[in-house]
Amino acid sequence: MSLSEIRAAAIAPALALLPGRMNSPQAEAMLLAIGLQESAFRHRHQIGGPAHGYWMFERAGVLGVLVHPQSRPHALAVCEARGVEASASAAHAALKHDDVLAAGIARLLLWTDPAPLPAVGEMARSWDLYVRTWRPGKPHRNRWDACYAQAMDALAGELLA
Repeated sequence: MSLSEIRAAAIAPALALLPGRMNSPQAEAMLLAIGLQESAFRHRHQIGGPAHGYWMFERAGVLGVLVHPQSRPHALAVCEARGVEASASAAHAALKHDDVLAAGIARLLLWTDPAPLPAVGEMARSWDLYVRTWRPGKPHRNRWDACYAQAMDALAGELLA
């Protein structure tokens, strides 16, 4: 799936379900870069692993978003809007086929971090945020800059406006 397609079909509808303050170029850059890093927007199920969705959430990660005081009310609303039971098991299973839910959960995981989102272009800070929030088992720093650069390219027209 192209980045313009993922933005239109998953990210924009997910952000529309969340408070306006969660929608920003910084948030979109992070969502695109993380999706590229985790799945390249090609796989909705981790090859040989338990993670689901383009942003590759394990059940514990979904649970974390559902119970964290900063994200919980919004996660419940997103689940309701998507017709998904607000339980870790049900939401985790739905991530395999519901890209809007997956994007919403991904944005909410970023929301749980107390630091502000890095400015668009701050690759090192964006990497640090990704590692803090996603806690990848095998982080691939060598791929991050290219993923983040692709994300910035996808947003380039809007950033210049």
